[in-house]
Amino acid sequence: MDERIMERTETATELGSIRIADEVVSIIAGLAASEVEGVAAMSGGWGTGIVEMLGKKNLGKGVKVEVGEKETAIDIYLVIEFGFPIPRVAQKVQDQVKSAVENMTGLKVTAVNVHVVGVSMKKAGEKEEGFEG
Repeated sequence: MDERIMERTETATELGSIRIADEVVSIIAGLAASEVEGVAAMSGGWGTGIVEMLGKKNLGKGVKVEVGEKETAIDIYLVIEFGFPIPRVAQKVQDQVKSAVENMTGLKVTAVNVHVVGVSMKKAGEKEEGFEG
């Protein structure tokens, strides 16, 4: 891991320092987004599919973060369930991700950019059928 990235998210305390890796911010954002009703999946591209086939679930899939000293900007790539209003789901994702990242890391979230890259036609008990752009 790039040592410069680690230094940017370091906080000094009486007992030592606290470092938060960019990957941790990605995982928090991804988990928060996936809990929003209407989010079918996170879209992470071909690399995450290979990792998941090897049995390692990528919890930061579909999330890109830029972390500075005290703030972060987040891009999230989602597949939305068919029938849900996309603007409302995206707004809920923005709110939930901002809240989770700020509460858990102490970083100020300056942006949560939601990219809707597909629609899922999943029905209860059926295999997922989706269309991604």
